[in-house]
Amino acid sequence: MRPVAPRITPLEPTDWNADQRTLMEPFVKSGTAWNVFKTLVRHTGLFKRWLPFATHVLSKQTLALREREMLILRIGWLCRSPYEWTQHVQIALRAGLTEAEIARIADGPDAAGWAAHDAALLRAADELHRDACIGEATWRTLAAVYGTEQMMDVVFTVGQYTLVAMALNSFGVTIDADLPRVPRVPD
Repeated sequence: MRPVAPRITPLEPTDWNADQRTLMEPFVKSGTAWNVFKTLVRHTGLFKRWLPFATHVLSKQTLALREREMLILRIGWLCRSPYEWTQHVQIALRAGLTEAEIARIADGPDAAGWAAHDAALLRAADELHRDACIGEATWRTLAAVYGTEQMMDVVFTVGQYTLVAMALNSFGVTIDADLPRVPRVPD
């Protein structure tokens, strides 16, 4: 059973030390000082070293935003992470996914209506989650469109957000009060 209250409470700005304030400054300026970051900043050294990788996966990788968000939402659903799902529904909408597509992501790669490439992206997340390896048929489908760096970014996106889901779920990070509620979340 997942925690219903934080096991590790978010650290509020009034309690940040100088290093934590420096790390959190970009999030405060952008209005994204969310519970996930306020929780992770409690382990300042880890947070500092994790941020460059997380930043690559979220904003500097080679996949299109829409495709990145499809992977993140699918692994968030598979990992049963309400926080990850709720947070990334908003990002996915801004990246061009429709509400109907987002709902179908929860239903997976075999849901009606996916183009072959989109289904393969979702299937890659499923296979990585289940077997820690993209299957040969899925690999071929994606590699017909993607180059080496994009294929690597598929794997690292799913891996990064699996890690994040594990942290969110285990630490009991609660959904930020200012995030819009979504009609369907993983349980």
